[in-house]
Order: sequence, then C-alpha cells, then structure tokens
Amino acid sequence: MRMFLALFLLLALTTSSSATYCLCKEGTVDNALQASIDYACGKLDCNPILDKGACYQPNTIKSHCDWAVNSYFQNQDQAPGSCDFTGTATTSQNPPSNLVTGCVYPSSPSSPGSLPSTTPSPGTNKTNSAASLVISPAFAICLSTLAFLM
Repeated sequence: MRMFLALFLLLALTTSSSATYCLCKEGTVDNALQASIDYACGKLDCNPILDKGACYQPNTIKSHCDWAVNSYFQNQDQAPGSCDFTGTATTSQNPPSNLVTGCVYPSSPSSPGSLPSTTPSPGTNKTNSAASLVISPAFAICLSTLAFLM
C-alpha cells in the first residue's frame, strides 16, 4: 500500500502545465470589472472584444474582462503583480469556460513589445517549452495528511 501511495505522489508531483491564464474573479461587481478592462485596454489593442471582434461573444462584462486582463498579463510576460487588477483578477491553469470558436486566449507571455494575437498565424505552431510545477491546494492537504499517517 505504501509503495502505491509513494508512486501516486511521485506521479502527482511530476505533473506539469505550461499554461497560465489571468482571469477576472467570479462575483466581482461590474464597475470593478469595467475598471480592469479600461486599464488593460488603455495599454493594448482591445479590438477583439469590441462588436464583431473574435472575442466579443459571449457579450458579457466578465468575458470581456477575462480577455482583457489575460492579454495584459501575457503582454507583461506574466510579471508578478500583473494579474491583480486591485484584487479583481487571479491566475488560473485553466482557460475560461466560455470560449467561443475563433477566440484564442494566449497562455504564455507575448514577445516583449508585441501585443498578444487572438489567432495563430497560418502555418505556425506555438508551444511553450518551459513547464511549471503545479500543486493544487487539495493535493497539498492530501500530502500533509499522508505524511501524518506515515
């Protein structure tokens, strides 16, 4: 049994993800979301979330905020603090659940000085070779409980 648990822990610890998104927090009031959009869009091109843009649908302030803060976060090379927006946003390993066809959320930093693209260039395949260790809070609790039992 202990061997199985050790193998499980080793496997769980080696799981990695290279995707990091910045998303607006659920339950945040609309005026705070709009302030985050305004700040991010003051720094980059937000045409994709305007009417007829690739990321306009779903036409909700939360969805538009997700795209704007994530684009800003990636444009800032995922710098510490660039996904706070006075407490309205946080990082996630998962993309927003309401993505529509044609709207691509970047999950890795943009080249310095460039704006994140919303669609890949034809014939390109962008990958991020850097992997980060991901440990969920639930896994950390499980690990500490397991250490206590041994």
